[in-house]
Amino acid sequence: MAKRATWLAALILALGLVQTAFAAEPLKIGVLAPISGSSAADGNDIVKGVKTAVEVFKAEGGVPGFSDIVVEVQDGACDPRQAVAGANKLANLKVAGVIGEYCSSATIPASEVLNDEKIIMITPASTNPLVTQRGFKYMFRMCGLDVHQSDAAVKFMTQVLKAKSVFIVDDKTTYSQHLAEYVAEKAKTSGMKVLAEDHVNEGDMDYSALLDKVKQANPDVFYMSLQNYSAGIRMIKQMRQKGIKIPVLSQDAVYHPNFIKEAPEDAQGVYFTFGYADKSAPVYKKFLEKYKAMHGEPGAYSAYAFDSAYSLLTAIKAAKSTDPDKVRAQLLKLNQTGASKTIRFAENGDSGSNYVIFKVVGDKFKEYWNPETGKMF
Repeated sequence: MAKRATWLAALILALGLVQTAFAAEPLKIGVLAPISGSSAADGNDIVKGVKTAVEVFKAEGGVPGFSDIVVEVQDGACDPRQAVAGANKLANLKVAGVIGEYCSSATIPASEVLNDEKIIMITPASTNPLVTQRGFKYMFRMCGLDVHQSDAAVKFMTQVLKAKSVFIVDDKTTYSQHLAEYVAEKAKTSGMKVLAEDHVNEGDMDYSALLDKVKQANPDVFYMSLQNYSAGIRMIKQMRQKGIKIPVLSQDAVYHPNFIKEAPEDAQGVYFTFGYADKSAPVYKKFLEKYKAMHGEPGAYSAYAFDSAYSLLTAIKAAKSTDPDKVRAQLLKLNQTGASKTIRFAENGDSGSNYVIFKVVGDKFKEYWNPETGKMF
């Protein structure tokens, strides 16, 4: 009888373990990004960054209690309506958190849906201050802010380029126009003369009228605030064709490897504001090795997306739950080195800014000047 009882107990335990194994479900992580449209390159880089983080995290043991980690992708297309629709679909899929969107104009309305559903959202790319100024409990940001990027830009123009005048252009998108406005405001405060705050339309192919104005104005520096690198390529090529040789400073949306690949000669010497990453850090090397193995060379926002997803998974694991309040509490406790920056979230969801100046030299974006130290790299 004792042996039979032992056998029955073992069988019951085994059946229980099998039942538990079958009951385990995958952890779902959502990605909302522009998979189509003019910002698709950056959107797909974000998706790849998230998928890289998931594979790295799984290799490190994953999240106990879940059979797998699954990435659910929705195309926000940098469009407010489509982003809202995508956010609703991700909510219906019961994702534990969302990484995205890319454009602030899409992140802001999508976050309203996700915040109401108590779903954590971490944007790897939206820099508009409004993203984290609305008191949304579940909204986080991995990248920096427009106000800090404009600070870095104006410091560089005045302290390094010694520029006395600037011609500013944007493409009327929420992101590019607001950043251009910040730059103009800070430039004026710094004593620079803003010769023009001009605009083009997103998707324009011919910038002749604008560039004729730039040539005639002859500013000390031309500030180019556009929504994506493809517009930047068109503008810089047409600028060079007109023989305009003044210094050009652009921002993080135009900062993309394709800017150099598709305009290798015309891109030379163009300056950019973008976040500084310590490429000697072990976590960056881990990110880069896995990303290259899975997808090839990373894009501008791949590391920010990796850090966003890795941070979310770290918080879920630490919380031992997908309860949004418990996960939020763990996110606010983070203090770790990421692939893109040191990750420490403030109560409002921001993680700080780390903008420096890069310069196109050959086929690379080279670190050029640090606004915080005032020194060249």
